[in-house]
Amino acid sequence: MMESLLIANRGEIARRIIRTAKALGIRTIAVYSEADADLPFVTEADEAVSIGPAPARESYLSQERILEAARRTGATAIHPGYGFLSENAEFAEAVENAGIIWVGAPPAAIRAMGLKDAAKQLMQAAGVPVTPGYMGADQSDERLAAEAMATGYPVLIKAVAGGGGKGMRRVDRPEDFAELLASCRREAASSFGDDRVLIERYIANPRHIEVQVFADRFGNCVHLFERDCSLQRRHQKVIEEAPAPGLDAGTRASICEAAVKAAKAVSYVGAGTIEFIADASGGLRPDRIWFMEMNTRLQVEHPVTEAITGEDLVLWQLKVAAGEPLPKGQDDILMNGWAFEARLYAESPAAGYLPSIGHLDHLRLPNNVRVDSGVEEGNEITAFYDPMIAKIIAHGPNRDAAVARLTRACESIEIWPVKSNAGLLARVAIDADFHAAKIDTGFLDRHGETLLPKEPDEMAIDRAATALAAKEATDPWSALAGLRVAGTGDSRARVRIGDHLYWGHVRSGLDTNAVRFGDTVVLFDGGNVWPICVPVASEVEAHQGAGDGAILSPMPGLVISVDVAEGDRVAKGDRLLTVEAMKMEHTLRAPFDGIVGKLPVSVGTRVSENQLIASVMKEEH
Repeated sequence: MMESLLIANRGEIARRIIRTAKALGIRTIAVYSEADADLPFVTEADEAVSIGPAPARESYLSQERILEAARRTGATAIHPGYGFLSENAEFAEAVENAGIIWVGAPPAAIRAMGLKDAAKQLMQAAGVPVTPGYMGADQSDERLAAEAMATGYPVLIKAVAGGGGKGMRRVDRPEDFAELLASCRREAASSFGDDRVLIERYIANPRHIEVQVFADRFGNCVHLFERDCSLQRRHQKVIEEAPAPGLDAGTRASICEAAVKAAKAVSYVGAGTIEFIADASGGLRPDRIWFMEMNTRLQVEHPVTEAITGEDLVLWQLKVAAGEPLPKGQDDILMNGWAFEARLYAESPAAGYLPSIGHLDHLRLPNNVRVDSGVEEGNEITAFYDPMIAKIIAHGPNRDAAVARLTRACESIEIWPVKSNAGLLARVAIDADFHAAKIDTGFLDRHGETLLPKEPDEMAIDRAATALAAKEATDPWSALAGLRVAGTGDSRARVRIGDHLYWGHVRSGLDTNAVRFGDTVVLFDGGNVWPICVPVASEVEAHQGAGDGAILSPMPGLVISVDVAEGDRVAKGDRLLTVEAMKMEHTLRAPFDGIVGKLPVSVGTRVSENQLIASVMKEEH
């Protein structure tokens, strides 16, 4: 009997699980780190237990502290969510050995599918096609380099224990292999405690398609159709949809049957996802789709499956874990309409997707679609965990209708001062290729220039001018020294937006959405955020000098490697050091040939955004 449920996770997935558990009358127990004490999931649970400091290894990855919290609160079940310990077979066994219900896959299945190389070998034996590459035990640099050459460049290096886009590197040339292998191993060891890798053929025009499977303890196993997760950046999913566009009924049946076969091969129980990589260069065909990996947990993108099937997958998980059969058979699971999930991240796409942290002084999320969020206005985005702010889920009777709802939702997002990808999501949603479903995992790279504008468009400039003119009439904050009206009919205004000056037109009746925060006025415009102000008459554009060789940290984080010393000669592009934050590595390189000057940091130094961490001086000749 499941009377109480401890959620061994945080943020939006903890809130999601709490919502369904409470609807079933199950007492909910949250565990939280010191950094998360003020987040909504802590207060929404019936009981909450502090389990340690902010670093995940001292809190959400601490099996002992979570089990102690379960014992102390009398929890009869534990749900791990996704990430953290959700695919840790040792933890699953410890939970079961403690007499607590584990809401997840059997430990044996987690072990079988948790290592990418072993999983592929198992799938080959079960008759499921796998991507060409190397999955051997010999992990020497020489053997891996030779296998990469034999597979044929470009290749992917992937951590065998990886997931969530971590521990993965694309290599285009043999001469880059050693450096990227070392980087991949380092990230894999840090994220998963296992630095082993496999080599996989890189598919030039790849689609990432996954199938949701569910099984119970009575031998029943079903699929709930597929999702397309091709729109990614750095192997991290950004927008997912269901069903997959361009997938005909025969191909759908083929991959869904293969997914069920894969789950049965490991005697699976619970929610799982079989991920496939498809070569879409000639359309989606069964003979061009290969097994990639299995995630033995609930996926981040599960809401799109819930939207098109009308099923609550967390409810299914709780029922199966309690020993009940699947709520429905295969013939009773129907598909209705189309759904998208857009992941709203705290990051700056225009600055290479660098993560953004800080206090959410202003947060407005859509109210016309489903929103799963782990934070609310007034909360803090920290550097300790994944930078996701919310998931925006839009459903409609067909793809065009769902895209339209997604567009309106993303355009309505307002966040300040934390940076976000809301503007990027809105621009993707109106892109012609996205509308035509011409998508693959390289979509964002190919469309970067159009999706990442660094300056406002004419309409945004006019909105800024109009907003400031309106404030002049009602707000003593500014005398609008920069506003110049040449005469009747000339309504041009000089405005500063960000770091640049523009001429905008003050237009009567133009809708604006500007909010004042202290001395700053912010214009929210289609998901974009533009700080605006009136320049003083004597103001001159400021330009940052280039070529001075100062290397500033692009984000708050931890220095995890230093590859040079003061006085070293370096060539343009040489790696100097690496900073890590929010599970992402950022390598800083020499801007030109020269000599390393200042190097005020070392491995383990915590740095802030724009802090000087190195300098390179041009050599005098």
